[in-house]
Amino acid sequence: MEDQQAAASTKSELKQSLTPEQAIRKNQKEAILLSRRRVLQQLELAQNPRHRQMLETALSALDDQLARMV
Repeated sequence: MEDQQAAASTKSELKQSLTPEQAIRKNQKEAILLSRRRVLQQLELAQNPRHRQMLETALSALDDQLARMV
């Protein structure tokens, strides 16, 4: 419980110190990472080769987006 409160406090402090552009960029990165996790989970379960290929392509595109953000 205390860890959660400390994390929440730290997050709110970081949010306050970010410029609007930094906040947008941070949110975009978090959305891409969430999508990437979802694709990886689906890839672990996918058995159809075409579906796997589609997921691998999506994963590659997400990795490219992350690389461009750095």
